[in-house]
Amino acid sequence: MRVIHAGRDRYDLGPSAITIGKFGGVHRGHRALIARMRDEARTRGLAAVVATFDRHPLAVLAPDRVPPALVSDRREEQLLAELDVDAVVVLPFTRAFAALAPEDFIRRVLVDGLDARLVVVGEDFRFGARGAGDVATLREAGRRLGFDVDAVPLVGLGATNAGRPGGAARPGGVMETGGVPSAEKCSSSEIRRLLVAGDVSGAAAMLGRAPDVGGFVVHGARRGRELGFPTANLGPGCDEALGLDRAVEGFVPADGVYAGWLDVFEGGPTGADTGTVHRHPAAISVGTNPTFADVPRTVEAHVIGRDDARVTDFDLYGRWARVIFVARLRGMVAYRGVEALVAQMRQDCADAAAALGIEE
Repeated sequence: MRVIHAGRDRYDLGPSAITIGKFGGVHRGHRALIARMRDEARTRGLAAVVATFDRHPLAVLAPDRVPPALVSDRREEQLLAELDVDAVVVLPFTRAFAALAPEDFIRRVLVDGLDARLVVVGEDFRFGARGAGDVATLREAGRRLGFDVDAVPLVGLGATNAGRPGGAARPGGVMETGGVPSAEKCSSSEIRRLLVAGDVSGAAAMLGRAPDVGGFVVHGARRGRELGFPTANLGPGCDEALGLDRAVEGFVPADGVYAGWLDVFEGGPTGADTGTVHRHPAAISVGTNPTFADVPRTVEAHVIGRDDARVTDFDLYGRWARVIFVARLRGMVAYRGVEALVAQMRQDCADAAAALGIEE
């Protein structure tokens, strides 16, 4: 798969099937849309192309209203690449781009720029200045300019899944493309709401994968190691000893303790999910650790199931890692003393192992 930055890279993909939008999070709704486009492209002998933007449109139109990103741009490109498309074309979203009338958008971007023969969009798709264009606009232009339009119904979870308590696992049941829109539409804003509440299993049901964050493993206060529970710390920000200055990438869920996985990468480009990956089961802490004062908010992962000798040699500093959240175990609590904290940490490890279906 090629990642092409329009305006910077030269490209000629030939006749293409296109879907277009800002696919932040690449959730199940996005995946259904892209799968529909890809399958139709294969049937018609077209290139399967995802067109996205180099920033959230609100970053240009209303900077004070830009929602926090679910994933970084690089992570979005990686997730899109996993969907077996031929190319991802990144369009620069500028004020001039936002001001394009629907007809100009269709001619310049879809027809002249991408040689679209099929455009696959959600049934609520809007485009052009002030969102003046819709599916009907596309279809009318397609009849004149020689491309087909496929409007895909919204994808969501069944109404019986709505309102499940935070942290409770949701059953499967994402609707097949072409079904009746469900009571709970898959959307990035709803996923953010779930993560703010700590409902990582609910977010996973909409994402079609467990939510995650990425970052370099940096030096922390070493309190976990002193207590017998060494952790891989992701962020925040700078680690002068390692020469790193980079915040955690992705949407960090609510403070609390989670069961999940720690993926550690080696052999690839620095700061990228490439090369050899080693996956470890983990008990994950998000927050400030209220038992101790003046602790910044961090994401820490303690690898479970390792004996003391192996832990001693387990040096991950400076590695790129991804923390994957599977289940929320509990909220943050300030303990009266270190002994109570250590006892709870032991219980957290046991609970995490049970949630992951492994032996501690």
